[in-house]
Amino acid sequence: MRFGERLQALRKAKGYTLRDLAAKVGVGFTYLSKAENGKLAFADYPGEALIVKLAKALDADADELLILAKKIPPQIRKRVLQRPDAFRQLAGLNDEELDRLLEVMADK
Repeated sequence: MRFGERLQALRKAKGYTLRDLAAKVGVGFTYLSKAENGKLAFADYPGEALIVKLAKALDADADELLILAKKIPPQIRKRVLQRPDAFRQLAGLNDEELDRLLEVMADK
């Protein structure tokens, strides 16, 4: 699922119009329409602060929206910067290896 699709689904689930949500987060409704439909230029894509506002207005998971917008949530970014060696190793795992690691972590 893309960021815009998820944003639109969350907005509709809340029963908000584009104008309703735009007013809640302080942007124009045409901007939100373009965001939902993937019509924004890369430079115009929502920043982290706006994505967090959208998540709050929609009672949604900010980290999920940030990731769908191809942005790294602050908590994850902080840990990557603290332990780049560990994240390099994680990035080198295939899906099966990563799933096994997650299973081991869940057992603890």
